[in-house]
Amino acid sequence: MRPGDFVEARRRRAQKPKAPRDKRMSAAEAVQLVRDGDTIALGGCCYARPPILLIRELLRQGRRNLTVARNLLSFEGDWFLLAGAATTLITSWMGPGLPWGLSRPLRHYVESGQVRFEEWSHLAIGLRFRAAAMGVPFLPTLTMLGSDLLAVGGAKTMTCPFTGERLALIPALFPDVALLHVHRADPFGNCQIDGYTHMDADIASAATTVLVTAEEIVDPEQIRREPARTVIPGFLVDAVVEAPFGAYPGECYGRYETDFAHLDAYAAAIAAKGLDGAREYLERYVLGPATHEAYLALFDPAALARQQQAAQELVSGEPL
Repeated sequence: MRPGDFVEARRRRAQKPKAPRDKRMSAAEAVQLVRDGDTIALGGCCYARPPILLIRELLRQGRRNLTVARNLLSFEGDWFLLAGAATTLITSWMGPGLPWGLSRPLRHYVESGQVRFEEWSHLAIGLRFRAAAMGVPFLPTLTMLGSDLLAVGGAKTMTCPFTGERLALIPALFPDVALLHVHRADPFGNCQIDGYTHMDADIASAATTVLVTAEEIVDPEQIRREPARTVIPGFLVDAVVEAPFGAYPGECYGRYETDFAHLDAYAAAIAAKGLDGAREYLERYVLGPATHEAYLALFDPAALARQQQAAQELVSGEPL
């Protein structure tokens, strides 16, 4: 949706049914709400709460011509390229992580002209989602002034009518679909996130359709007992899927830490075999497993337990 369509975006959000209803479904059912050509916004940030189950299912169902937006794309960004699903990426950075540098698949697909890469500052990405969540076409800021990136994604400038200073105008980004992973949700889609929430609340408000995986689905009464922790209200959510380890091998604060050994092996395979190494990973870990249970079975249970223990030690501050 173009920034100028903000009135239509506000109307569509206002028309979402507000009455509580059971929104539980499987990942396969949830992803059927995504269409070819949609703009997809991913929640979390880098390793933190990537919606891995929903991404895997989206690619398994063969969606095409997608625009994918995330503040920091990590290893999951490669998958959209390798599967032939994305034609445009919108982000402020993309790579498996600082120890391994930028994404090699990204460089190949961009330099060969197969994918368009739209780069913004991290703040600008946040402002794009915030503007859409507010239902306005843009937000003024100082970020990206003086950068060649200012012209990449259609930002404009203006003279401030109050101060005479030059401002950047960052256009709203209205996703067709948001894919999010949270700590807990009730059957009605009310979602709670422990730790830093990143841009997820704005993404949920900005998107037309919101699909959520949760580490656990809990009784609504548990959500009501701590209403201040509910960062995404149920009336914004269209589907909720119970998915323990739904962000793995990324992290979910307090539940499990990032499996850096697994990511190191992924990066090593690409270093050794180039794109063939990445494609082998895609077939084994992304497209191959037919269920979430089959996916988790590919990982050593001891490794999963170690990552859980590491997360619990981080929260408690004491070795377990």
